[in-house]
Amino acid sequence: MGIIYLANIATSVYNYLGESTMSYQNINASLSPADIQEIKAALQTVQSKLPFLVTLSTEERRKMVKMGDKSLAFVNNSAAAAQSNRNILPATFDVEELVKDYQLAIALSEVLISMRQLTEQVDDTLMAVGSEAMSSSLTVYDYVKTASKKTPGLKTLAEQLGERFKAIKGRPSKAASGS
Repeated sequence: MGIIYLANIATSVYNYLGESTMSYQNINASLSPADIQEIKAALQTVQSKLPFLVTLSTEERRKMVKMGDKSLAFVNNSAAAAQSNRNILPATFDVEELVKDYQLAIALSEVLISMRQLTEQVDDTLMAVGSEAMSSSLTVYDYVKTASKKTPGLKTLAEQLGERFKAIKGRPSKAASGS
């Protein structure tokens, strides 16, 4: 049993390291309109569970006192101190609100970690599949451009595809513009 257990651990470590260090394989997937609607509905469900979310302006964000990861222990200890020593606080100080805010901050941090992981995966996948599509499109463009010299009817298509690069050719280089 001990050898099997160690073999399973070794396999898990190998799989973890292999997945994290290997580059992705060509993405061969699709999302149907129904899949997209279900994903959007799921996101709306998440949003409906968070009806208290706010949108802050840049100025509001700048002016706020921030609580980062290093401040969690401070806030937790402050809440405990407030609960234990209510008599030293003004009567208007809402200890329960402090505790609720802290608990919500912890819960939202947990949710945010999951959402950031998902967002990062979606972003990376979009970049990868976009790169695949762009690379393949560049290959098609090269073939169309080459074939348009000898094949009637492809010149207009080659020019249409070439529109993508006209802005790049007409733009001054960074060195020339001093940017």
